[in-house]
Amino acid sequence: MSASVTENLRRKLDEVDQQYAELEQRLLDPDVLADHHEVRRLSVRKAAIEPIVERYRAWREAQNSIEEHRAIVEANEDRELIELAREELPELEERADALMDALQKRLVTADDQSIGSVILEVRAGVGGDEAGLWAGDLIAMYEKFAAGKRWKVEWLQDAPAEMGGFKHATLSIAGEGVWAQLGYEGGTHQVKRVPATETQGRVHTSTATVAVLPEPEEVEVELDPNDVKESITTAQGPGGQNVNKVATAVHLIHEPTGIEVRMQETKSQTQNREKAWKLLKARLYEQQKAAADAERAETRNAMIGRGSRAEKIRTYRWKENIVVDHRTGESYNLGSVMAGDLQPVVDDLVERDTAQRLAGL
Repeated sequence: MSASVTENLRRKLDEVDQQYAELEQRLLDPDVLADHHEVRRLSVRKAAIEPIVERYRAWREAQNSIEEHRAIVEANEDRELIELAREELPELEERADALMDALQKRLVTADDQSIGSVILEVRAGVGGDEAGLWAGDLIAMYEKFAAGKRWKVEWLQDAPAEMGGFKHATLSIAGEGVWAQLGYEGGTHQVKRVPATETQGRVHTSTATVAVLPEPEEVEVELDPNDVKESITTAQGPGGQNVNKVATAVHLIHEPTGIEVRMQETKSQTQNREKAWKLLKARLYEQQKAAADAERAETRNAMIGRGSRAEKIRTYRWKENIVVDHRTGESYNLGSVMAGDLQPVVDDLVERDTAQRLAGL
């Protein structure tokens, strides 16, 4: 590691250390403790940078010890102490290098770890009725993964398919590290299997698309409420007929971008409005973030897991009982993955992504 990189890293790490101390103080504030939402938000941010701070403080201790040992050697006064210092120096330097290596990896993923809520959208793709069933299977897989992580899952909207599964569904998932873990799922998920409706035993190929939107904090979204046209109507069923007589459905249009959100999942207008604004902010944030990412990525390839929905990221092969992730080229046990054990897949993606980010430091 060059001296200039170390200097830049130390400046950034000092900032993170200071942020951690400020978060600790805020979490002791009685006013903050009275707001459960704020406590959760700050706790997620604190947990995201805590491993960085712990390693950085350990690295500073190791650096201080290295400097002390080198001073003893350079003083050339006590032969016994000099020999002891020379023996211990390589171990101290190795420890410091290992800590700095771990620090860099943590540092480039810290922002991902600090996002504690996402909106997950799954839509049936090509494949007819089987695509709807496949979308339902993917949703069940994510729900099981979330349950294992003890994340909170809230259904925002869904459209069941006629033969089972879903035409589309939108979920809010909240918990520590949720974006860092699920942020790689965006793209097209392809399945090769014999559908339940297939009488000839032929393997069909179907798809579902997944979009994962980091749910932003209020301050992160450039959204002027005056730019949003809101209308309240009665809920609409298939064919456009009214399914209730009370106006509870909420329709939002962000006029500068044309982004539209319709929410009629509950019989409460208040709940539908809250969910609609939540989804609008996430979609607007996704658009703003994509524009910023594109500007920064003009001279380098986009990071994995951040591609368009049209990108085929994974194939699930029922006959061979394997799942192939096309970004890493690795294969996994299909039964385990569908049962919610996505961790081996995620770990490989994180490792690859981290290596790419480190190369850009």
